[in-house]
Amino acid sequence: MTTKTIRLDNPQEALELLGEQDAALRQMEKDYGVQMYLRQDLESAELTLEIKGGATRLEKAVRRLRDKLSMLRHGRERRESRVPAGLSPLSLNLPSLEEGVYRSAFGKVVRARGVNQQKYVEGIMKHDLAFGLGPAGTGKTFLAVACALRALESRQVHKIILSRPVVEAGEKLGFLPGDLLEKVNPYLKPLYDAFYALLGPDRFRMWRDTEVLEIGPLAYMRGRTFDDAFIVLDEAQNTTPEQMKMFLTRMGEGSKVVVTGDMTQSDLGGSTPSGLSRVVDILKNVEGVGFYRLTEADVMRHPLVKRIIHAYSESK
Repeated sequence: MTTKTIRLDNPQEALELLGEQDAALRQMEKDYGVQMYLRQDLESAELTLEIKGGATRLEKAVRRLRDKLSMLRHGRERRESRVPAGLSPLSLNLPSLEEGVYRSAFGKVVRARGVNQQKYVEGIMKHDLAFGLGPAGTGKTFLAVACALRALESRQVHKIILSRPVVEAGEKLGFLPGDLLEKVNPYLKPLYDAFYALLGPDRFRMWRDTEVLEIGPLAYMRGRTFDDAFIVLDEAQNTTPEQMKMFLTRMGEGSKVVVTGDMTQSDLGGSTPSGLSRVVDILKNVEGVGFYRLTEADVMRHPLVKRIIHAYSESK
C-alpha cells in the first residue's frame, strides 16, 4: 500500500474540498478504493490530507484531488483579484451578525427589528433565492440592500445588481423629459436612496462608476447571466409572469437573488396578472427558495404610515 500527502491551506479549503462532515471524502474513498485521512500538526497547525491505497487507484485519486484543489484555488484567486476599489481587507462596515447586518458610512448599524424582519434576514443569508413580501415601509428593500453589501464586503460576491420594472403609476413615461435613461431614473431613485444611506455619496458613485454596483430597469437584464452577484428585484408586483421568469433565469453560478414586493399595490392594471403572485404559487414547494412575509406591524417609517396601511386593509 502506497501513501501520498497533499497540503491544504486552511480549514475552509478543507471544507470546500472534502464537504460537510467529510461527505465528499467518503464518496471519493468509495469511488477510488482508497483511504483518506485529514490530519493537523499540533505545533504548526498545518493541515494535510493523507491518501493510502494501491498504486493505480492512488494515482487516480490524487490526480482528482489536485484537479479539484486547483479549481478551488483558482476560483478564490479570481474572487480576490476582483475586490472592488475602496474595499478594505477587513471592512469596518461589517458588524457581527449578533450586532446587526451592516454598519453604514455614517456609523449607524442596520439590524432586523422584530421577529418577521429577523426571519427575513436569516432567510436571505440561508437561501440562494428569497422573497420578501409585505407593505411599504417594512424594510424589504433596505434590508436586502444591507445584506447585499455585507455579502460584497465579505467577498461572497463581487457585484451587486438592483433592478425594478418600469411601470407607470398615474404618469406616463412619454410625458417625462429627456432620453430613456433620464425617463427611467425617477423609477430607480428609491434604490439609489438606499445606497446613499448605507454607503454615502462618494463611495456609492465610485462603485457605481466601476460597475461594482449596477442599478437599472428590468428590461435591461434580458439576455444576460450574472455570476458571483447579489441580485435584488424591487417592486416585483409590477412584473408580468413572463418578466418574472426572465429575471429568475438570469441567476448564474455563485449568485444570490432577493425579490421584494407588495402584492396589494400592483400598477399593472386591467387583467394583466402579476408575476409576483404567480411565482409564489409556482415556487412554493421548490427546495432552496424561501418566502418571508412582513406585515403592518413591521413598518418602520413614520408611525402614521402603520395606521394608514391598517386603515386601507380594514376598508376592503
